[in-house]
Amino acid sequence: MGNFLALVQNENMKIYRRLRTWIMFGMIIVLPIVFAGLIAFSESHTGSSQTGAWDMAKNLGSIYFLVSIFTLIVAADIVAGEFTWGTVKLLLIRPWSRSKVLLSKLLSVLLFSILMSIVFFIVIISVSMLFFQNTPPAFLELGSTPLEQVLLVLLYKFIDLLVISSLAFMISTVFRASGIAIGLSMFIMMAGNTIAMLLNPIRYPWAKYLLFHNMDLSKYVMNTGGDTSFSFASLYEKAGMSMGFSAIVLAVYVVVFLAIAWMVFKRRDVAA
Repeated sequence: MGNFLALVQNENMKIYRRLRTWIMFGMIIVLPIVFAGLIAFSESHTGSSQTGAWDMAKNLGSIYFLVSIFTLIVAADIVAGEFTWGTVKLLLIRPWSRSKVLLSKLLSVLLFSILMSIVFFIVIISVSMLFFQNTPPAFLELGSTPLEQVLLVLLYKFIDLLVISSLAFMISTVFRASGIAIGLSMFIMMAGNTIAMLLNPIRYPWAKYLLFHNMDLSKYVMNTGGDTSFSFASLYEKAGMSMGFSAIVLAVYVVVFLAIAWMVFKRRDVAA
């Protein structure tokens, strides 16, 4: 167990000793401060209605896509980078199985995503409380607190992050090219909604099993705009989908992605 923890520590050192990692953390700290500061400055000089701190925290949550992109980049490079720099042979001659090596890399990506998410959460809450008044939020739903609402929004985004990162991790392992992994994963993340609109699960029943339709679990609990008579939940229910269904589909996709990565890495000829 101690040897495996040392392996995980070694993978984390590879991540955090790189300058790009600290640039990523710097961006998720600076950007919320800049955006919140600009909005507060604008409101104070235009006399417009003052945004509440919790409403601002939820709005700043939209910047979380950067956390997803940064985690995706790390996941796409953590295996492919070993082949690019030719260090994979040095890694595999050590007394660790290939499964443990791959697992340590996966855990390192997971720890990175959790740490970055925690930092992001602390930043948006702190910045919102600093620049705006702690007034009752406009988006508060019955039976929940403002903090729970913000955490729930970020939780749904974090689940999407895990799925896309698993895909990037798999592509990185299979193709040994971080560029391909980043490009394909970002395409799916950015174009997923467009593809989902073209393949309506009501019209095409088989489409409900596609990854795109099961991303963003928040659609099952959050109404669209102020019209409570319509929600994405009712739309997907007509196609036989629910939050539990989508969660299971996403879990299956993650398992398949990681299983493919494991099988390929176990059989990979590092001399190739």
